[in-house]
Amino acid sequence: MTSLTLLYVQRFKDRHGRVRHYYRRPGHARVALPGDPGSEEFMIAYQAAHETKVTAGEGRAKPGSIDALVTAYYQSSDWKELNPLTHRTYRPMLDRFRDTKGKNGARYGDLPARGIRTRHAFAIIDAGKDTPGATRNLIKRLRTLWAFGKARQLVTENPFLDVKLPKEGKGFRAWTDADIAKFEDHWKPGSKERLALALLLYTLVRRSDVVTLGRQHRRQMPVARAGAEVAIDALHFVQKKGNSTVELIIPLHPDLKAVLDQQPKDNLTYLVTEYGRPFTEAGFTKWFGERAQLAGLPEGSTPHGLRKAGSRRLAEAGCTPHELQSVSGHRTLKEVERYTKTVGQAKLARAAIGKLEGH
Repeated sequence: MTSLTLLYVQRFKDRHGRVRHYYRRPGHARVALPGDPGSEEFMIAYQAAHETKVTAGEGRAKPGSIDALVTAYYQSSDWKELNPLTHRTYRPMLDRFRDTKGKNGARYGDLPARGIRTRHAFAIIDAGKDTPGATRNLIKRLRTLWAFGKARQLVTENPFLDVKLPKEGKGFRAWTDADIAKFEDHWKPGSKERLALALLLYTLVRRSDVVTLGRQHRRQMPVARAGAEVAIDALHFVQKKGNSTVELIIPLHPDLKAVLDQQPKDNLTYLVTEYGRPFTEAGFTKWFGERAQLAGLPEGSTPHGLRKAGSRRLAEAGCTPHELQSVSGHRTLKEVERYTKTVGQAKLARAAIGKLEGH
């Protein structure tokens, strides 16, 4: 009979004479291994325990559970290859899903990962029907998680591939021209609020980028005008989203240039807190949202809403999707179209008829 040798497996007989096996590895929690060595249930539990590194705050994952699958994913090369910014976005979603204490109204973490079927995926979508955007993002993350599990033979199928993603919600509220005018009327030129508005509106950057922009990103950009080459001011920086980066050179709009020319030269970033330090992403979003409400704008007037407004204004100015994409840094034209849904129909219709009249 061929013996099966596995690392960290201990075998002993209990007081009833039954043979029991445990996974015991220094620095790890002891895990009971069901069935006989070599059996399917034994090897699934062993692999989950062997790939799970329990750290402070992680708790002890039940072998073969969704909790154990998520923990194994966090310890994998797949996870470590992701950008830290991506970790901060994905981890809260997965942690809420794998909750074993019912803090978020569910106890998915204790369920066996191999037992999840397509009907369960549909049930998750139905439960999140009131928050389609968040549910859409969760299903995407679960597709990736189960793909990881299937590749590692921790699960046998990926039920989340068989369900249609919920339609995207409206997302962040886009600022209107009236909102922008109201904000500018309340916060006077030279204020930090107007600086933030100009940076967001004329560069279309995300909050993760706007908090890092500073004088070190200003460059002279050569352009051809009237048959001669002239230099204009521009911002040159690398935009990051997930694991992808896009190098952008954005000419300064005259209004933005006037604002930036007035900024102190001793700060590393244009935007700083009241203590003179760069903002965090979350800190800036909270601060800017509060400043918008103080100006009388409705709740939900976020920095991302200005990214939409800036995209709309470029589209209304006659920019092509590719021109708009070169400023916003969007990876696909589909994303550009999503950001310009609020383009003024009447204004574009007038422009279209005007072109027709010219023929």
